[in-house]
Amino acid sequence: MHFQQLTYFVAVAEARHFTRAAEQVHVSQPSLSQQIKALESELGAELFSRARGNIALTDAGEALLPLARRILADADTARHEVQELVQLRRGRVRLGATPSVCTGLLPDVLRAFHGAHPGIQLLIEEGGSLDLVRQLARGALDLALLVLPLPAASPALTTVELLHEDLVVVSSASRPAPGRKGSVHIADLENEPLVMFRHGYDLRELTVAACRAEGFEPAFTVEGGEMDAVLGFVRAGLGVAVVPSMVAVRAGQDLRTTPLASPGLRRTIALAHRSDVEPPRAARELQRMLLGSGPHVMPPAAGGTGPSGG
Repeated sequence: MHFQQLTYFVAVAEARHFTRAAEQVHVSQPSLSQQIKALESELGAELFSRARGNIALTDAGEALLPLARRILADADTARHEVQELVQLRRGRVRLGATPSVCTGLLPDVLRAFHGAHPGIQLLIEEGGSLDLVRQLARGALDLALLVLPLPAASPALTTVELLHEDLVVVSSASRPAPGRKGSVHIADLENEPLVMFRHGYDLRELTVAACRAEGFEPAFTVEGGEMDAVLGFVRAGLGVAVVPSMVAVRAGQDLRTTPLASPGLRRTIALAHRSDVEPPRAARELQRMLLGSGPHVMPPAAGGTGPSGG
């Protein structure tokens, strides 16, 4: 079994068409078909059903596809690791992070990393923790910043807690502050219109679960947005949103930040990588910079407007 055969197999599996797959991998269609047949012969099973010109994976093909993707991703990682020069002058890091972490924590760290290693390419993938865990598992990411606890049935990952922070409520500075006496109880949100993130956001699941624990379903005025869109809708007075304190700190003077009353809501961000694969050298350097001297604690945001209150 050769890497080239696996590359051709994955291309056909994704394109569902031999000619288009051949174009994608820059090889003639007969050569690609010959390599696929050789792979099937070696494995002793057909990988594709070719009935009436329709290309579909057989059961054997379905079983091989995730393994082939992982093997190719691992080989690609090894190739880039070997190509790196001694002084980290060249290479790449594939980092996944939840959108709020991209907004709040990463810009400063990535600026420092790029300043120290300008030749390292940084590839950032935003997503919910569940999606990022899947990408780590199949070798598409070197590192990921995830919200703990990890989803059930997660693959074997090594995690190090990086950040503990409170969640706060943001609202338009032009409307009355939500809650009472400078803080918001979860129960107060029953009477507040919420601007809600799209499905897949960890913040969405956490907020909805907290409301249900208080015995009510939250009412959404707008839902389905990314972090910047949600903050924009809040600025426009469409409702309030529950966000991490590090996002509220950067939100600007036109948003009011109000802490959640005790016990509030808190989340833990961890840096993760696959336990069975050591991250490439450049990724290990970014990992070192992210972890620094140990876990960080974001202090609770005080009531007020803009950064001075967050």
